[in-house]
Amino acid sequence: QVQLVESGGGSAQAGGSLRLSCSASISTYRQYCMAWFRQVPGKEREGVAAIYTGGGVTYYHDSVKGRFTISVDNAKNTLFLQMNNLKPEDTAMYYCAAGGSGDTALILTAQDYAYWGQGTQVTVSS
Repeated sequence: QVQLVESGGGSAQAGGSLRLSCSASISTYRQYCMAWFRQVPGKEREGVAAIYTGGGVTYYHDSVKGRFTISVDNAKNTLFLQMNNLKPEDTAMYYCAAGGSGDTALILTAQDYAYWGQGTQVTVSS
């Protein structure tokens, strides 16, 4: 089984920072894409950030541009999401995803990803 395990979630004040990690049981380098998604109750899962693991090209949802940074350490098979200047609207369950097809049009589309972690909660207070 492919395992993705997120960590690093928790509570932060608005303007603060958190760093999420996703430890993978598969080679991150051999994925087309990996990504972070988030979801709140009653809403569809939303693509936050994605990365082409071989080349390092990144994509971000407009709401997090300039605040969040996605990166990957292929030697450790670990994906990261550095979240700075957090806002209350960033509150959500955050999920790590792997196995994206590499189709740019689908890079922040949840259905395009084959493997998912269990999620880690991020709560930002004002």
